[in-house]
Amino acid sequence: MNFLACDLGGTKVLLGIFKKDVNTGSPNLIFKKKYESSEWDSIDLILEDFLKNECKKIAHPFSACFAVAGPISNNNAKIINLSWNISGDVLKKKFKFKSCELINDFAVQIYGIPFLNKSQYTTIQNGDKTTGTNKDLHAIVGAGTGLGIAKGIISGSKVKVLASEGGHVEFSPKSELEWELKNWLKNSLKLERISCERIISGTGLSRIAEWRLSKPDAKKHPLRKYLKELKISDTLRKELPEKICKFSNNGDSQMIEVERIWLDAYASLLGDVALQELCFGGLWISGGTAPKHIKNFNSGLFMKQFSDKGRLKDILKNIPVNVILDEEFGLFSAACRAKMILQKG
Repeated sequence: MNFLACDLGGTKVLLGIFKKDVNTGSPNLIFKKKYESSEWDSIDLILEDFLKNECKKIAHPFSACFAVAGPISNNNAKIINLSWNISGDVLKKKFKFKSCELINDFAVQIYGIPFLNKSQYTTIQNGDKTTGTNKDLHAIVGAGTGLGIAKGIISGSKVKVLASEGGHVEFSPKSELEWELKNWLKNSLKLERISCERIISGTGLSRIAEWRLSKPDAKKHPLRKYLKELKISDTLRKELPEKICKFSNNGDSQMIEVERIWLDAYASLLGDVALQELCFGGLWISGGTAPKHIKNFNSGLFMKQFSDKGRLKDILKNIPVNVILDEEFGLFSAACRAKMILQKG
C-alpha cells in the first residue's frame, strides 16, 4: 500500500508518494515533486495536479500526512503567508484517503528520528554511553526561515510528540555585543521584546549583518548597498544569509564577526534546550541552515558555548548532539508519520 507525505511551507510544497516496505522501517520513496506555493491558489489544486497528472500510473495512497508551517487545531491549519485554510478532514474526503493528518512542520520531525540512516545525519558529540539516564527523551532545534523547537519520547516503535513554541522565548544576551545588538533590534523593529527567533534564524543572521553594517567602520563594505533595498525586498533578505557566509568563508572580518555572534547565540540556546529537556536520547540540530554550518558546529568554539552553563556543564557533555544533513528531512518525517498511521489503520 502507498501513502502520501507533504512538507507544506510558505514558499514551497514538497509532495511524495511512498510505499510500505516490510523489509525496512524507513519510508520507500516512489515519486516526489516540488511546487512553488505562490503559483497556486490552494493545496487542493496542487494535490489534484500531483495525484491526477503526475502520479496517474501510481496506486492511489491510502493514508496522508501534511507537515504544515503553522499551528494546528482540530486537524485544521491556516497558512498565514498564503491565506490558505486547510482541513485534514476535507482533504481526506475529497481525495479518498483512509486517514489524513495535519501536523506542525517542525514537530513532525520527531517522527523521523527513529528511522534515520547514517547518511542523513552526523554526530558532533557522542554523549553518555552508560546506563542510568532516560534515553527515550529527544529534542530537536532548527534555524531556518524561523526557529523551531520540538521534543518527544521515542521508545522502540512508539513515538510521542510534544510540540513547542520555544523559539519565541526571550533572547538573553551574554556579552556587551549581544546586548548592543538586542537594543538595536528593538529600535529597528520597534519592538518591546526580542525573541530568540529574531536572532537565531536565517532572517536573524541577516539582521545581525544589518546591525554590523550600520557601524561607521563598515561604510565601504560591499554589502552596504543592500541595506536600503532590504527594506523593500523580501527576496534580497532571503539571499543575504548565503552572501554573508560567502564573505565569511573568504576571510571578511566583519562577516566573520556576524557569523560568530549568530553561532554563539545558537550554541547557547541549544545548551539551554538540552538542560531544560535533559534529552539524553539526543539533541538534534535541524533546519535549512544545518548542513551549511556543519564545519562550524564541529568546532571547539561552538561546543564550548553549548556547554558553557556553569555548574551544570558536565551534564551537557553527556548529551548526544547530532546534526541533520538531509535537506528534505521534513518530507521524510511526514512520510514516517503517514506510514505509522497506515499501520495503525
